[in-house]
Amino acid sequence: RFSGAFKLRSVPRPNLKCCVLGNAAHCEQADRIGVDHMSVEDLKKLNKNKKLVKKLAKRYDFFMASDNMIKQIPRLLGPGL
Repeated sequence: RFSGAFKLRSVPRPNLKCCVLGNAAHCEQADRIGVDHMSVEDLKKLNKNKKLVKKLAKRYDFFMASDNMIKQIPRLLGPGL
């Protein structure tokens, strides 16, 4: 066991792509730091279209969502994501 943090010599996965699914405040923060983001309105435009949802899922390695958005994601995108 060890406590604390240590820095690796090389980055294990340097090219991870992230997308923030969030409310207006989180989208603004993501824009400031240069991370891709999508709001509720952007997700509604996908309209549960399976092809568009799969294309979105392939484009990014992982998603981060606001706590109030997590329950809305299955309703907005369907079971594909």
